Amino acid sequence: MSKSPRKAGDDMKDDYDFTGAVRGKFYRGAAALVPPIHLEPEVLQFMEARAAANGKSVSQLVNELLKKDIELVEAIS
Repeated sequence: MSKSPRKAGDDMKDDYDFTGAVRGKFYRGAAALVPPIHLEPEVLQFMEARAAANGKSVSQLVNELLKKDIELVEAIS
């Protein structure tokens, strides 16, 4: 296997020593990933205004609305 030419700014070494490495040292099996949700600008503006009027965060309001939608979907399924 031939080595590819090194590029300017390439900080990778040719070899690394992993003799003291520990497999899974930073693995967290129970870690939950929370994906970001991106709202369209006009939806976000509406939700921010409604959340502020109700003394809630946008996240709280969106979660409440989605839970109600889930209940509706489950009721007709």
